Amino acid sequence: MKIYCYSKCSTCKKALAWLDERGIKYELLDIKEQHPGEEELRRFHGKSGLPLKKFFNTSGMIYREMELSKKLPTMSEDEQYALLATDGMLVKRPLVVGDDFVLTGFREKEWEEKLG
Repeated sequence: MKIYCYSKCSTCKKALAWLDERGIKYELLDIKEQHPGEEELRRFHGKSGLPLKKFFNTSGMIYREMELSKKLPTMSEDEQYALLATDGMLVKRPLVVGDDFVLTGFREKEWEEKLG
């Protein structure tokens, strides 16, 4: 299982502590330095069962600066994938990628169901 995180993100720190407390093994990737590319994002989205907008870090500075809340509704999925692939800070984190699932963000109940 891979987990994309940002070291200064408090939610990521909580998520990693949650995994460590349960002895769950993972490969840690820095979302800023090793962010997923467009093809990876397409695969992750397909596995997740989530709407593509759930992959955007809506509370991030770049998202707000680019006024994406106004732009996303008129963008095609291809344009959204391309945009997400440009900067890991646009991607919702933590991003957990397992063999048959993908989780965005840290919601303990959801993580317990998938990982517990």
